[in-house]
This record gives sequence, structure tokens and C-alpha cells, in this order.
Amino acid sequence: MHRVVIDGRPCSHVAKELGISRQRAGVWITRYRSEGEAGLHDRSSRPHTSPTRTTGEIEAQVLAARAEHRRGQDWLGDELGVAARTVSRVLRRHHLPYLRELDPVTGAVIRASKTTAVRYERAHPGELVHMDVKKLGRIPDGGGWRAHGRAHRDRDRTRRIGFDYVHSLVDDHSRLAYSEVLPDEKGVNLRGIPRPRGGVLRRARHRAH
Repeated sequence: MHRVVIDGRPCSHVAKELGISRQRAGVWITRYRSEGEAGLHDRSSRPHTSPTRTTGEIEAQVLAARAEHRRGQDWLGDELGVAARTVSRVLRRHHLPYLRELDPVTGAVIRASKTTAVRYERAHPGELVHMDVKKLGRIPDGGGWRAHGRAHRDRDRTRRIGFDYVHSLVDDHSRLAYSEVLPDEKGVNLRGIPRPRGGVLRRARHRAH
């Protein structure tokens, strides 16, 4: 805003410098001049009116049929004479669970959603660190059999190249991740890995191999 309003530079030049369209820059400049800094706050792109939106009566019919029959959008659409896509939008708008998350007999929710409004985490960084180890076959110097052919693979087997162990840690509070490749899983090699101060180091129950 300072470059256009105060310095008096062309809006198109400033938009190009900032990597935004001239139209978008013009909208912001107009809002700023008419409303001040309040005009720069994010606004919803939802239209003020939706004349083609499904009526409340039809939505009520869709919700009642879903609660009674526990069927999908295609079946409900045919029964009510409504497009299946419209039924789907109504169900999502009212945050109804998917059929795959419901008991087919009772209709109770038996499967938790992948998303949750409450994120589990410890109170402060370092209180709990999750650790896991992944075992990976070493790649010999110069490349392995994929680069030199299957005959090279048989030779690598007799050489017993061995494995590398990727030790990964994730802080439970900040989700900060740290990984380091070590020659094995022995405790003597874990001393150099950062540990939480006064916290807990929890090792994963299952390791991916």
C-alpha cells in the first residue's frame, strides 16, 4: 500500500514486483482507500445470496430419509427425486458421518473420523519424544545391482554388505523431527542422539522394515 498510496507508483508495476495480478492489487488498493486497514482483512468468498441452493424443505426430507433408511446418496436421490450430488452436498453440509463409519444395524458411529478437532500433544517441547528405527540395506560404493545388473547382485550377497539403521525422533509437542543413520541399534550408538531434558523417550512398539 505504501508504494502505491504514499509513493504514488503505478499499481501495475507494484503488482508485478510482488508477483500478484494487477486486478487483485487494484482490489486491495480500493479497499484500503475506502475502509483503511480494516479493508485488508480476509473476507469470505461466499456469495451474499444463493438463489439455486436447495430449499430447507428438501434438506429436511433428505435428512429424515437418511436417518430412517441409512442409505447412500444414489438411493436417497432416486427415492426423493433429487440429484445424488445434491443429496451428498446436504449430508456434508450438516456434517453427517459416512455410511462406512456407521453400524449397519443400529446406525451408531463405530469408526472414528481421520480428523479431530482436538489435537493430542504434550504441554511443552521435550516432554515426550517418540522414537522409531527403520532398517535399510546398504548400497555399495559405485551403485548396486540395479545399476550394474543381476550378476553384480549375486556378488553383493556374498560380500555381506549389511544394513544401515535410520533412527528417527519426533517431539510430541512441536512435531519437530530428527533422523540420523547409525550402524546398528545398540545403546552405545544412541548416546549421540539428542534426548529431551527432563522428558521421556518413548520407543515405538512396531518398527518398519
